[in-house]
Amino acid sequence: MPGAKKKYTGIHGAVEVGDVLELEAMVKNGASINEVEEKDKFTPLHTACNSGALECLHWLLWHGADATVATSRGWTPAHIAAIRGQDACMQALVNNGVSMTSKDVRGSQPAHLAAAHGNSFTLCTILRAGVDVNVTDKNGWTPVHCASYHGRLGCLQMLIKWGAEVDHTDNCGNTPAHLAASEGQLPCLKYLVSIGVTPLHVLGARNDQGETPKDLAQQFYKENVIDYINGLEWERDHPEETENLAFPAHVAAYNGDLGHLRMLIENGVVNINERDDKGATPAHKAAGQGHIHVLQWLIEMGANMSITNQAGELPRDIARRFGQLACVKILGGEPEEETSTVVGGEGSEDEDGNTDSKGVNLTDKQRKQQKVRAKEKLEELDRLLEIAKKNYTQLGGRLSEDRKRLQEIRDKDKTISELEAQLDYERLRREKLEAQLDQYRREIADLKYEVQARTYGSDQDYQSSDEDDYVQRTRRVKKVVKAKKTNDDGGMFIKRNMTVPRKGSGRKQRIV
Repeated sequence: MPGAKKKYTGIHGAVEVGDVLELEAMVKNGASINEVEEKDKFTPLHTACNSGALECLHWLLWHGADATVATSRGWTPAHIAAIRGQDACMQALVNNGVSMTSKDVRGSQPAHLAAAHGNSFTLCTILRAGVDVNVTDKNGWTPVHCASYHGRLGCLQMLIKWGAEVDHTDNCGNTPAHLAASEGQLPCLKYLVSIGVTPLHVLGARNDQGETPKDLAQQFYKENVIDYINGLEWERDHPEETENLAFPAHVAAYNGDLGHLRMLIENGVVNINERDDKGATPAHKAAGQGHIHVLQWLIEMGANMSITNQAGELPRDIARRFGQLACVKILGGEPEEETSTVVGGEGSEDEDGNTDSKGVNLTDKQRKQQKVRAKEKLEELDRLLEIAKKNYTQLGGRLSEDRKRLQEIRDKDKTISELEAQLDYERLRREKLEAQLDQYRREIADLKYEVQARTYGSDQDYQSSDEDDYVQRTRRVKKVVKAKKTNDDGGMFIKRNMTVPRKGSGRKQRIV
């Protein structure tokens, strides 16, 4: 921060350089927080957004500065931040609830001005705040019309990704393609043609005067646009010659076929920097389709990336036109190289490709002091918040945190009661099942005992009947033997062998 001995002509001087301590001292000494200067009709909030004094902007918003005050052109602090590309200031305004839909004397909202000045980061912040991407001003222009008219390709691509309409017409029936052609914004026109249904659909549209984009380009002598449209018309009228297969390397690069392209170049079939009938090299084809692996290989093999086609475009320009940001970065460019038209200064591009302004230039010591003051303010507010909560509770109030905590306790108690009831039910069910299991076990034991008893009784009966049969057969055989002995008068004695039947066998004895 500037030294305390430095004097300023007024509160706007302190805000312009970001001296928040001097700003606070001036306000305490009676300076108005909404003081309007005579030249630009700026309030301190306008000045903070114009110079990017973020800490002063926070202080002013915190102390109730009016963010709806407009200049003679109808610009609010949000309009100034959009013009200057102060993305950090725009975020602070959005976080503090400042409206992003206020209109100036021409009916333009901050989104129109951010798109017109090419501040894509600021435009993204505005769109995230919920602004309609197709909002119109008094001329019927949408942010897409503004970006196309001023040649802001990065903003145009962002708006299309957010769902903006490319066929929207203004009060004169002009589409964004008409405006791009009339101003000679060839990259924007090519992008609009590439995302259209067909080139004829985009270039054949007529405004209320019956003029096409080509008519407007001829009227304003935009030769580059005329040549481009003539080339498209020739391709439309000669479809048999639109695809020239005499350049196989270009076809392979366009399709991302690295193997085929490598074979053609390494075998000497084609030159790595060979041009087709439109002056394009394989690098142009790969960059336009976003084939990063093909582009990296071409760079490693020493392809010349400074060759331009018949339209005067480098491979980097082709990649930027088709929104291939990764290819743009590989080719040594930045995704957004547009410079902002600003109030009282020029925009600059940072190392991340952000064209939005950086704000007041501060040293590392000054930035550290800003952080210390912000942290002290945060701690003070936390302390005051705790005191206010205690006072509110003592007065009988109930904080939302307490209500939420009580509700959580009730929910937990309810859950515990339900689980306990379910546990009791499962315990009773288990006891009932155990009783049924014991009964089934007793029945099984009774059935086993009965089966064993029946089996043992049948075996005893069967064994006793076999023994009786054996005794009877033995007696019968003895009687027969005695009878034969008595009938013989003489002779020799013959020994007879008798086989005893097996136990349980029902066969008769055999005499040998």
